[in-house]
Amino acid sequence: MKIYLIILIFFFKFSNVFAETKIVYIDINFILNNSIVGKSLNQYLKSFEDKHLKKFNEIEEKLLLKENNLISKKNIIEVTEYNKNFDQLKKEVKNYRVERKKSNDQINKIKIESTKKILTFLNPIVTNYVEENSISVVLPKKNIIVGKKKLDITNIIINILNDNVKTIDF
Repeated sequence: MKIYLIILIFFFKFSNVFAETKIVYIDINFILNNSIVGKSLNQYLKSFEDKHLKKFNEIEEKLLLKENNLISKKNIIEVTEYNKNFDQLKKEVKNYRVERKKSNDQINKIKIESTKKILTFLNPIVTNYVEENSISVVLPKKNIIVGKKKLDITNIIINILNDNVKTIDF
């Protein structure tokens, strides 16, 4: 039995492996909201939304006026005329809703495409940083419950992004 143990120890070398796995985390949403290009995207989207919101508020006010006007004339005009006007108002409201949905979809599409543009600039920056600093894994901050603040590389990446990319055409 002893001989087997000695042979076993002899043939299998035991070596200590000292490997360091460096793990960091990053907050992509924070970068998209606080970098120069992220702020410019947010300003662009806000102005676009405000322009459309103003247009739709004006249409909504006109529709409310038409509705109130129709309701006030309900007892005065004939039933067929009232129904005709009511159907016309329903069509206008339906068109308003369709246009508003198209506008919201357009805003969402612009936001998604612009975010993808920013991420195409961000991905090589993060990859380069990871290679330069021998980092094994980068995790998104939203999946981290608790972590040391020194493992957060978000501000470093924002600074590098701000240095490399000043503006993007939206």
